[in-house]
Amino acid sequence: MFSLPLLRRRAREPLPLSLALQGGGAHGAYAWGVLDALLESGRFSPQAISGASAGAMNALVLADGWLRGGADGAREALDAFWGRLGELLPTHWFVVGDERRPSLHGGVRLAMQWSRWLFAPQQINPLDLNPLRDLLLERIDFERLRRDEAPRLFIATTRADTGRLRLFDNPGLSVEVALASACLPTLHRTVMIDGLPHWDGGFSANPPLWPLVEHGPVGADLLIVMLMPLRFADMPDSAAGIRERSLDIAFGAAFQREAQLLGQARHDACAGTGWGAGPLARRLRSLRLHLIDERQALAALPGESRMIAHRPFLTHLRDLGRQRAWQWLAQHHDEIGRRSTTDLSATFA
Repeated sequence: MFSLPLLRRRAREPLPLSLALQGGGAHGAYAWGVLDALLESGRFSPQAISGASAGAMNALVLADGWLRGGADGAREALDAFWGRLGELLPTHWFVVGDERRPSLHGGVRLAMQWSRWLFAPQQINPLDLNPLRDLLLERIDFERLRRDEAPRLFIATTRADTGRLRLFDNPGLSVEVALASACLPTLHRTVMIDGLPHWDGGFSANPPLWPLVEHGPVGADLLIVMLMPLRFADMPDSAAGIRERSLDIAFGAAFQREAQLLGQARHDACAGTGWGAGPLARRLRSLRLHLIDERQALAALPGESRMIAHRPFLTHLRDLGRQRAWQWLAQHHDEIGRRSTTDLSATFA
């Protein structure tokens, strides 16, 4: 067990931190736990945050809570958001033999399969009901996030007409941007922004990394919180499993390539090859890279568990994330703020 008082006694002034938060539906509750522990440690001051899908939700809620009340305000905001999210779906949607591993009721699973392969979202949901919209408007002050004192935010969406990343920073934030970043087109209607169609940001950047390098604080620690396994638990042998794995690979490909390129760019900048002595090279050399992965806690879960916003399940994932974050803090306490603890070019080679 890790001693919070000991870690706090050893901590100095909060370190400026850039956060890259991966998306993954309900698995985003694992990242909630990671963030809760980081905030509780008192070691960090989040200055810049990027996110896609559930990572975007965590980024927006954390930043809004931080503005309201610092680390404690951010923890309270995340707890309130995920707690309310866990109450939005009817309990009869779930078959709960084990609160830690619930599954969707057969009828709900069949309806989702129809929405994926037979019907468009406007046919399944003609009134465009979206409880997430109401929750976001209830919990997040988007006008406050557009002010200069807010942490710098980079929310990823994907242009559905081009397949390209469209990134929104603070001045452009709105509830539509948040919904677009989490818009799975088989389940939700396409989100129109400025007359252009947008889908889930995970298709193009899950999460974006380079904006944190170019526009985040100089000399900061950049921490990536991953929800996708570095290695999947097994090989799928069913049609449904193959479809799920294909989607997982699609959602991770852009991120893995960007992470590998960032690691190589930092290595080259430190070696003095290829980047010269300009501002970006100086940023790369001063950057300290870190990664918290899910350590196979999520890899063994079925793909449909990403759709299960059931409060006991979300709380279980939060607890797993907290445990992982405290392990990471204890392991790397003396390195944080001084040197990188991960080699991205090797991890994602």
